[in-house]
Amino acid sequence: MIRVEALSHKYSSQWAIKDINFEIKNNGVLGLLGSNGAGKSTTMNIICGVLNQTEGNVFINDINIKKDPERAKQHIGFLPQQAPLHVDLTVDEYLTHSAILRRVEPKKVRRAVEEAKDTCGIAHFSNRLIRNLSGGYQQRVGIAQAIVHDPGFVVFDEPTNGLDPIQILEVRKLIQRISQEKAVLMSTHVLSEVQMTCSNIHMIEHGKLVFAGSIENFNNQITPETLIATFNIIPDNFSSLEQIRGVNRIEKMSSDVLKIFYDGSSDVSQNIVKHSVDKGWSLSEISVERNSLESIFAKLSNREI
Repeated sequence: MIRVEALSHKYSSQWAIKDINFEIKNNGVLGLLGSNGAGKSTTMNIICGVLNQTEGNVFINDINIKKDPERAKQHIGFLPQQAPLHVDLTVDEYLTHSAILRRVEPKKVRRAVEEAKDTCGIAHFSNRLIRNLSGGYQQRVGIAQAIVHDPGFVVFDEPTNGLDPIQILEVRKLIQRISQEKAVLMSTHVLSEVQMTCSNIHMIEHGKLVFAGSIENFNNQITPETLIATFNIIPDNFSSLEQIRGVNRIEKMSSDVLKIFYDGSSDVSQNIVKHSVDKGWSLSEISVERNSLESIFAKLSNREI
């Protein structure tokens, strides 16, 4: 559906993004992750035809968006970070206006509006002025305008920004429902959004793509550094554990839990179990402490892969 080839753009003499390459082949949610100023919005604006790139190409359904923007944009739905709402129109008036702008055939406009409202759960607000809707429902109207022409590819730029926790959950579910039939690209700098919504991640930092893969691969990108060992009773002297090859140091976390810092070797946990059995210690559980998304993000931000 989407192919991005050697995409680069600079403002004045500063490169905002450099040599970005990726593909989106089918439905599902791809998260475009990066800190503020990393180059996410520049990338999305180019993909949506809002901005002409300095170098490289973007193909939407095999159509070069720079060479044939009108035809390419027929396949794109876009919700920018600030939804382009006309708040003095009713929901029906605004979505009808959006459908006409998107060149939906006149005889199909009413049906397109009704289907977009049903998908986004806003049919009961058809005659309500948009300014009188809550922030969450205004965002739903913004999503509805992005899909009213039934595009195959939908782009959401920070779609949950500024929403309360309940509204965030509702918008997440809506995006996941849309992604069952369409390819979705969602940008965010909030790691929990990626974890809860996306199936794959592309991470941009300092204008370059530093990671591309699944959520599982993202979680496993950084080698684990700690083991959590739980004892029925922690031995009075556990310093002998530090003599095991690969163990760096040990911290006592509570009356029955030790945090063991190690070099990532796969046999360290087995050796700890054997050592505990030999010593007659009551080791009840040992597990790898998973890196938080925040720590992975921080480490990947400082190096390219």
